[in-house]
Amino acid sequence: MLHQTKIKLVECPRDAMQGWENWIPTDKKISYLNQLLKVGFDTLDFGSFVSPKAIPQMADTAQVYDALDLENTPTKLLAIIANLRGAETAVSFEKITYLGFPFSISETFQQRNTNSSVADAFKTVEAIQNLCLKHHKTLAVYFSMGFGNPYGDPYNVEIVANWAEKMNHLGIKIIALSDTVGVAEPEIISSLFKNLIPAYPAIEFGGHFHARTDNWKSKIKAAFEANCTRFDGAIGGFGGCPMAEDELVGNINTQDLIQFFENEPIDLQLDKPAFNQSVAFSREVFI
Repeated sequence: MLHQTKIKLVECPRDAMQGWENWIPTDKKISYLNQLLKVGFDTLDFGSFVSPKAIPQMADTAQVYDALDLENTPTKLLAIIANLRGAETAVSFEKITYLGFPFSISETFQQRNTNSSVADAFKTVEAIQNLCLKHHKTLAVYFSMGFGNPYGDPYNVEIVANWAEKMNHLGIKIIALSDTVGVAEPEIISSLFKNLIPAYPAIEFGGHFHARTDNWKSKIKAAFEANCTRFDGAIGGFGGCPMAEDELVGNINTQDLIQFFENEPIDLQLDKPAFNQSVAFSREVFI
C-alpha cells in the first residue's frame, strides 16, 4: 500500500555544477536544465547570483534563466544568493520562486563561504527576507554545517534550535538542514528533525545531505523517519561546496533518493522516461 506522505524532491544541478573543474558551456547547461524541468521535481536549484570570481561556473546564470522553458512544468526555480546585492538581482527575475541563502551554524564556515560573521549573516537574512516579501518571493535558508563541522566550532542541537527560533521570528518558511561536508550521523539527524519539526509548524524543514555512496541511505532513512518530507539531491551524486574543504563530498544521488522512496512505497509523481533521459544527458554535462 502506498504511503500518503508527499515527498518534495529538490534537484540541485547548481550544486553539482558549481565546483566542477571543467567549464560547462552555457548552451549545455540550458539543455540539461530544460530536460530536468520535464521530470516533475518540486524545485530546481538551477543557478546562483554570486561573485563570478568566487564561483566562475555560475557566471552565466542570467543567460541560462532567459532560455529556460517554464511553460509546461510544475517545477519551481530556486537560485542561491550570498548577500543582499545578489538577492536584489535575483528578485528581478519574475519566474524565480525561491531565493536560497547559506546561513552557517559554524562561524568558521560563514567566514569562508560569505566572508561575514554569523551575526552579520543573520542581519543579511533579515534584509533579504524583507526584500523577498516585497517582491513576492520565498526565502529558503540553508543551515550550512547544520549537523556539525570539521573546524571544532561549537555545535549541538540547542544551537541549531536557537537559530531556528530566530528564523521563525523573521517569518522564514523554509529551512534546509545542510550536511555540508558529509559529517551527519543518523542519531543527530533524527534528533534535529524530531525536535524542530513539531516545535516550528510554520517552517518546512528539509534535508540537504552530502554523503559517500556507502552511507547515504542511513541519513535519508533517519530524516524520513523523523518526518522530514523535503529532500535535496543531484543526479549522479555530483557536487559539494568548494568553500568547505579541498575534497568535495558529493550530493545524495537522486537515483538513490527515488529508489528509496519508491521502496516505501511513495508515489513521487515523476515522469520516469524524462528522468531517465536526464540521467543520460548528465553524462554529457559532467565530463
